[in-house]
Amino acid sequence: MEVILNDQNFEAEVLRSDVPVLVDFWAPWCGPCKIMGPIVEEVAKEMEGKPVKVAKMNVDESTDIAPKYGIMSIPTLMIFKGGEPVDQMVGVTAKDALIEKLTARM
Repeated sequence: MEVILNDQNFEAEVLRSDVPVLVDFWAPWCGPCKIMGPIVEEVAKEMEGKPVKVAKMNVDESTDIAPKYGIMSIPTLMIFKGGEPVDQMVGVTAKDALIEKLTARM
């Protein structure tokens, strides 16, 4: 299951996480985000029980975090490990590619 992020819980859920975290930066009006949403859900289901976390952040509702990480286009998917961004993908990304990148960070 995906964790829903906001400006208040980002530090606890992502920066202080002891497992890698895939964060999907998205917005409800974004066409490519609507394509990416179900893919991220599938990744979350497939990675259940593994030492990773999958999370989503609506950039319209949480306006502090995305600019801090230079998010200029959405969807942007970032993998954080040890509180630092270690990988980034912009645009619609294949499920297999996401799983491969996330698995490599475990």
